[in-house]
Amino acid sequence: MNLQDNVRFVRGIGPKKAELLGRLGIVTLEDAVQCYPRGYEDRTHITPIRHLLDGEKQCVHAVVGTPPQTAHIRRGMDVTRCMVYDESGALTLRFFNNKYAAAALETGKEYAFYGKVQAEGRGFVMLSPEFEPVGADDRTGRVLPVYPLTAGLYQRDLYRVTDAALAAVPDDLPDFLPEAIREQQGFAPIRDALAGIHRPQDMQQAQQARRRMVFEEFFLLSCGMGFLRARRSGKSGAQLRDLSLNAFYRALPFSLTGAQMRAIEACTLDIAAGRPLSRLIQGDVGSGKTMVAAALCYLAAKNGRQAVMMAPTELLAQQHMQTLEPLLQKLGVSCGLLVGSMGTRQKRETIQAIETGGVSVVIGTHAVLSDTVQFHDLAVAVVDEQHRFGVNQRATLTAKGENVHLLVMSATPIPRTLALLIYGDLDVSVIDELPPGRQKIKTYAVGENMRQRIDNFIDRQCAEGGQVYVVCPLVGDGESGRTSAESTAERLAGVLPHRRIALVHGRTKAAEKEQIMADFAAGNIDILVSTTVIEVGVNVPNATLMVVEDGDCFGLSQLHQLRGRVGRGKRQSYCVFYGADRGADARERLKTLVHTNDGFVIAQKDLEMRGAGDFFGTRQHGLPPMKLADLAGDTRVLEQARRAADALLAGDPELEHEPMLRARVEKLFAQYGEGSFN
Repeated sequence: MNLQDNVRFVRGIGPKKAELLGRLGIVTLEDAVQCYPRGYEDRTHITPIRHLLDGEKQCVHAVVGTPPQTAHIRRGMDVTRCMVYDESGALTLRFFNNKYAAAALETGKEYAFYGKVQAEGRGFVMLSPEFEPVGADDRTGRVLPVYPLTAGLYQRDLYRVTDAALAAVPDDLPDFLPEAIREQQGFAPIRDALAGIHRPQDMQQAQQARRRMVFEEFFLLSCGMGFLRARRSGKSGAQLRDLSLNAFYRALPFSLTGAQMRAIEACTLDIAAGRPLSRLIQGDVGSGKTMVAAALCYLAAKNGRQAVMMAPTELLAQQHMQTLEPLLQKLGVSCGLLVGSMGTRQKRETIQAIETGGVSVVIGTHAVLSDTVQFHDLAVAVVDEQHRFGVNQRATLTAKGENVHLLVMSATPIPRTLALLIYGDLDVSVIDELPPGRQKIKTYAVGENMRQRIDNFIDRQCAEGGQVYVVCPLVGDGESGRTSAESTAERLAGVLPHRRIALVHGRTKAAEKEQIMADFAAGNIDILVSTTVIEVGVNVPNATLMVVEDGDCFGLSQLHQLRGRVGRGKRQSYCVFYGADRGADARERLKTLVHTNDGFVIAQKDLEMRGAGDFFGTRQHGLPPMKLADLAGDTRVLEQARRAADALLAGDPELEHEPMLRARVEKLFAQYGEGSFN
């Protein structure tokens, strides 16, 4: 067989199994060899019965001491039991609906048993173990890979297809990793690495093989990002000749922080250099990223060009409009809002003004991506809350002008190493200062036993003139056991009948939601109960308390975002997260927020505890899916791969001397949405 053969021709894999394998993306033997194990079971360590650990999968060598006895427990349930012994003690074996065990185990014979151990009374029981005579070393005495499965498939099916795939790997399999890098990193040849990851002799070999495959994934991505940077640096950016911002600074009712000034300066230097600006601005909630965007929008208008700012929600777009329009109008710059809920006539008039140049700065949602929206002369594009958009949407926006300057903003702090991978085609600026007067928010993680005290605290904040957010994970009651916004609003109305309480969530009609948010901002509502729709786009300086129900079911970065909704005024603000009584993991996670307000520290912890997929959804970023690499746990390998890619590209920017590597990068990034690099 060869690697292009269909897996249905593998012995023991029929059409049905082949169809199930297809669900895992395994159609050919080449697919099978690239379907890496998700973990390993080390069955090489033999544990004496006396030293077994409760809850662990372990391997023992023991002699069958009592004949297996099968008992009928209830309809459809038979249990087979026997006792086995080694020099240190006795162990009970228990099999469910497995009469084979009774026939296969011989009293007085020694076997290797592998299975999960549970404490029971003063002894241990091993549940449904795999077993074989000592010395057979087929299912025990070795390191076994554990593959991802789908319903109807078993590990033995994956063993069959990967065995066939490994046998089909030619001795001269081409290796796209340059030889110099392989030697520098101490990597085995690709054929040996594949054997090591699928059929390792020991855990060390498995770890070495995995490291090589992880390096490959990061190396390919880093090379691709390097290509994108090189493509950008070879272009000329939209010309903005007058880069003076003195009038802009004079129009501001406050002074910018040093971090804001540095970010603006970095942007203007990029533009002055003649290349397209392509920069990520990272900063915590309230750090003032919007003012950096405002400065760029002003520069575009000042030079007779247009700018656009795209936000993920109408609430946030409207918030930006309320912030920027008064400032820019003072400077003689016209602004226009474009969102999906606008009336047909109003939308048509706005689109016409954009096309004729009647509007210099456009603030909107995904609506600005529509084919009907044509800009008169777009020079600057700003994407806010970048984690809500994909790479292709970013590209669609900048394609609405020639050599458009791009500024990407994110209030979800990302550890720098990870940012350099995900946004490897962008330069990165960090706003690490908060504006003067912003107080540290006092944060508490509590359990249900604090309910009455927190209700009283809510009441007291309202009595002192503050306002309160209460955020819930669900809109209505479900089967998850989580708290809903509807039931919480109803409960609070009963507990605090003298307070003005409103409810808003994702199912609330846009006009109603807008009115509720406006009433809350105007101080006409004391307590706003909501889902995470208020995560972005709300600026209410009078809000002094954020209460989050079921805080244990949110990501730490999302909780940090929610906390950033308060503490925007001069009064001391507070944040309370319920869920600290939901176990040790929940308590540890929430304690991170209690102990720090640093978004980057929180983001790193979130990444370590949840992994990148849950952290922000790698697909949302347009990042190709990782087969092996763990963006949280493999940061050292990521850094090594990135440095190796940068060094290679510095000497061979077009990879002319590495055609196989270039082809792999192009193939990967064609799927990524960037098309050809030619």
